[in-house]
Amino acid sequence: MAKERTREEKLFSAAVLRRSFELRGEEHAEGFKFVYLGVLRDLGLEDGDVVAYLGAHRAAVEKAIGRKG
Repeated sequence: MAKERTREEKLFSAAVLRRSFELRGEEHAEGFKFVYLGVLRDLGLEDGDVVAYLGAHRAAVEKAIGRKG
């Protein structure tokens, strides 16, 4: 059985997804909204929590997607 991910791990994953779309300029596209909102629902997160996490951990998120942050 898979280990339950922590809230921190869930926030990190959602932040990586959100930032990846932002960097491509697709954060307002329907595809992003569909995928992102589904991920938030599945992880039990709110967009505001992800935005706050991204603000506090931007360097780590950008490093994970291959940017120098």
